[in-house]
Amino acid sequence: MKTTVTFYAAHALCLVLGVACVVLVAHWNASYRGGFAWDGEAQQFNWHPVLMVVGLVVLYGNAAVVYRIPLTWRVSKQPWKLVHAGLLLLALIFSVLGLCAVFDFHNTNHIPNLYSLHSWVGILTVGLFAAQWAVGIGTFLLPCTPLAIRAFVKPAHVWLGGIVLVLSVVSCISGINEKLFFVLKDKANGTVPYSQLPPEAVVANSLGIIIVAFGLVVLKILSNKTWKRPEPRNEEGGYRQVSVEES
Repeated sequence: MKTTVTFYAAHALCLVLGVACVVLVAHWNASYRGGFAWDGEAQQFNWHPVLMVVGLVVLYGNAAVVYRIPLTWRVSKQPWKLVHAGLLLLALIFSVLGLCAVFDFHNTNHIPNLYSLHSWVGILTVGLFAAQWAVGIGTFLLPCTPLAIRAFVKPAHVWLGGIVLVLSVVSCISGINEKLFFVLKDKANGTVPYSQLPPEAVVANSLGIIIVAFGLVVLKILSNKTWKRPEPRNEEGGYRQVSVEES
């Protein structure tokens, strides 16, 4: 019982931090960066951080902990597989749209693509995410996939899922920092230098801290073995059945 209560406290914290991420990234770009558009101007770029934070971090992180909810342990896993895959698909769509926003903005304004470390890590993250999702669909949702293959792939699937989350956090906080260095230069462009920590920098830095906190909470939930969903032998091939009380 204590373990269950502790899990729900951690999950509630995860949800609160996720909402805070969405609110802060939207507030930053709406209030300090001029809002949103899709016309090749600076407002189009503002979709990039919003979509990447919502997709790569918030939706991805919540999709990762779906199987850890104790109330789902006594029912069939199949519906939760669909929820897991659906949330990840939505996260992937948001991420791809975020990439489209920035690439189209750069191309329209003749700005080079993929030259910064942030962009390299970001592309790697989305590429791994897409591959992970495709392999997961083929392995765990197709009924024709042998149970032995599911059991073999599952450890790597779980491990790579955590790696993608870490890379997502790194991509987002490096992108926030890069953006602040670009836009908060001096009074010549109507901004206060980043080094003087203007309000925009406080908001964006706070967003970065909350993203890191969100990622740490998700990783804690994923790493706690007592919060892992029990696996019957006939579901994933060879896993020991564990009671909810033991977990």
